Amino acid sequence: MALPALQPRVAALGRRVRGAAAEDTFLAKGSAALDKLRDLCNEGKEHPSTLFQLYAQAVLDITYFEENQLVDEDFPEESSVQKLKELICILSEPEDIVSESNINEEPINILGAELLECLYWRKGALLYMYCHTAKERSEWLQENIASFKKCLNDGVHYLMKMLSFRCPLQLNEDISFQDKDTARLLSEGIFSDTHLLALMYSGEMCYWGLKYCGEGKQESLESVDPLSNSDPGSKSQSTSLDFQETGKNMLTKYVAICDGPLKGQGWNTTTAKQMLCDLVKSHS
Repeated sequence: MALPALQPRVAALGRRVRGAAAEDTFLAKGSAALDKLRDLCNEGKEHPSTLFQLYAQAVLDITYFEENQLVDEDFPEESSVQKLKELICILSEPEDIVSESNINEEPINILGAELLECLYWRKGALLYMYCHTAKERSEWLQENIASFKKCLNDGVHYLMKMLSFRCPLQLNEDISFQDKDTARLLSEGIFSDTHLLALMYSGEMCYWGLKYCGEGKQESLESVDPLSNSDPGSKSQSTSLDFQETGKNMLTKYVAICDGPLKGQGWNTTTAKQMLCDLVKSHS
């Protein structure tokens, strides 16, 4: 049941590894996962969830190598958008395969929350890094403001989705925690440093949206989507965000956590507070 959807994807990933022409730890891990996946497919004994999870891990490793190349090259203007399309499409494949395989299970039940979080984090963080670089190219920004806005919008959507897979812990009298700070973090839905970074990245991208793209809610973004057809399994990215309101919510939560249960743990809130201040000013 899983094989028709999986085999062409495995073959395509194998071609990417062979075409990389480089030695890299993550490429090696991804290649090993693909070899194991081919063997399991040939045996035909494993449950589809095992195959899909192994495929997702291979995707994460192989795309991480390619992302690092993009970052090291400072996101070349002439080729970055096409490369972003490719990487986001590949990072969406594990979820798409589950939908195509008629398993009648939600992706979270097949892939698990942790893998889905990783996939959405990587998509959101990749767009964050791209926008961080692109906003400094004033001439490019002036000519491509609609595309820039769409990248910000998509990036925030991915990170918000990443933060939604695990439910915050509901604290009550039946649950006892010796460490109240840990309990507070879990009740806020913060299960790792990456969850906290997702809050900051989201808030920062919303701030850039207001600073460079103007105030208020955005117009429909479908017609200006530089990453069109890159994520067919996730239609919500065409939904325009209220950058101001979303940014305030994300940064307020980030500051509250860093100055609360994580106070003294090395998390800096200076930049977040300045952005929050500017977001509030632009509202008044």
